Amino acid sequence: MADKKFELTDLASGKKSLLPVKSGTIGPDVLDIAAINRDHGVFTHDPGFGFTSACESRITYIDGDAGVLLHRGYPIEQLAEKSSFMEVCYLLLNGELPNRPDLEKFTNDIQHHTMLNESLLRFYNGFHHNAHPMAMVSAVIASMSAFYHDSMDIHNPRNREIFAHRIIAKIPTIAAAAHKHSLGQPFVYPRNDLSYCANMLNMFFAVPCEPYYIDPVAAEALDLLFILHADHEQNASTSTVRLAGSTGANPYAAISAGVAALWGPAHGGANEAVLSMLEQIGTVENIPKYIAMAKDKNSHFRLMGFGHRVYKNFDPRAKIIRGACHKVLESLGQTSNPLFELALSLEELALKDDYFIERKLYPNVDFYSGVIYSALGIPRSMFTVMFAIARTVGWVAHWQEMISDPAMRIGRPRQLYTGSVKRDYVGVEKR
Repeated sequence: MADKKFELTDLASGKKSLLPVKSGTIGPDVLDIAAINRDHGVFTHDPGFGFTSACESRITYIDGDAGVLLHRGYPIEQLAEKSSFMEVCYLLLNGELPNRPDLEKFTNDIQHHTMLNESLLRFYNGFHHNAHPMAMVSAVIASMSAFYHDSMDIHNPRNREIFAHRIIAKIPTIAAAAHKHSLGQPFVYPRNDLSYCANMLNMFFAVPCEPYYIDPVAAEALDLLFILHADHEQNASTSTVRLAGSTGANPYAAISAGVAALWGPAHGGANEAVLSMLEQIGTVENIPKYIAMAKDKNSHFRLMGFGHRVYKNFDPRAKIIRGACHKVLESLGQTSNPLFELALSLEELALKDDYFIERKLYPNVDFYSGVIYSALGIPRSMFTVMFAIARTVGWVAHWQEMISDPAMRIGRPRQLYTGSVKRDYVGVEKR
């Protein structure tokens, strides 16, 4: 399809341009619009970049209409059922699933990079006790660039690999330290003998005065949640990492920018908003009233956790996480969890309502993830941090892909200017 082209005609002048069409392995074709400014003196206008391909990528593919999510070609359903987060990390970073020796080496490398420099750990004492954990996580990640000068040559493949292993290994430690600082508890050091998620749970909940039992079901649930959140194509935070990284900024600065973007309630804070909504609804009897409010254009109430910017049918991750929610609550003896029961009833009633059916507003991954985090004892302020831990590998994979692309250019969107035309300065005494 290399010779396929679209013809663009200026109806006023009759001038024509031929726009080349680029085809991916799957998914819609894209138009190469580079010639339209040269030929017609115009730019395209696409607020929110919802219909613009800003890069080529081989990492993740989404078909929002069909509810398909593929990582390096593998369906998310298969990865969630059969894989592990460490294996998915390797897949996203390297393009292929590892054999056993490669997976063991990769896992070992991650397990032995988990400690933070003591000077970096003392940074937390400079934060106020009620600072938001995302503020601490973003700041500490950015500060890591002050500690690793010897391995920040972004054009050196080995340096990029070291950075990838280092940030994926340390992000749970950084997050756990933020959590402990918020509680006023002593930091808990990582343990190299524990799995990625078991180690994170230990750092979050262990205290020096008594032993801490790591529930394998809780660790398994976290592993699944991390798989489901590992990457999601060119979302706002990933695009932020790419844009910051395109300047040649050090990779820690780029990841810190991604954390800041994820912090927004419209992006990473959605699962926290779902729990707040469920608490606002209160009881099953109130659901019809709130569904009516969600349909009322004059109401400010929104039904959080339904619908998705990309998925126009169903979110494939939501089906997986719904089942995991049942398993976790049963294991923890919370089968009568009121928030979960309320969520199930809300889902059932909403999916029978023509308003939601016609608009294809189905539950997304955020609808149940907050319930699981809450059941595991993770405070609501840490929900977005958990998202950041999982998404770090996706950010790193996209950053690596971009930096190693010979055609990489600094990101520079254009604009439609609607301000004042040229005017002359008038002194203050004459205004």
